[in-house]
Amino acid sequence: MADWPHKLDHIGLPVTDLDASVRFYRSALAPVGISQLGASDHHAAFGIDAMPYLIIRLAAAVSAPVHVAFIADQRADVDAFHAAAIAAGGADNGAPGLRPDYHAAYYAAFVLDPDGHNIEVVKHTPE
Repeated sequence: MADWPHKLDHIGLPVTDLDASVRFYRSALAPVGISQLGASDHHAAFGIDAMPYLIIRLAAAVSAPVHVAFIADQRADVDAFHAAAIAAGGADNGAPGLRPDYHAAYYAAFVLDPDGHNIEVVKHTPE
């Protein structure tokens, strides 16, 4: 697909409780238009249309949590992500707001998923 505008195909994350993680990601990513695309006993895929952006895989342990950021269309999506992720069992790791240390319009929120992965949703431009 030479005309595909993105350079990243998908990210895979290890999780220790697949059911809890599926519930978390279904809720947390819905505000940015990402839904569950499929699942098995050992993994689940989340994306838009048929394109998976995030694949979670059952693991015995998570040795090093990672940071993953998703782009929001508007700042309200960042706010909605944070509320949905917290309601789904995530831990606040940075409430929605401007992060001028990154750049003047960087509006983001951060939530730790059930395994401690730092999940961010960001809007880079003013509304």
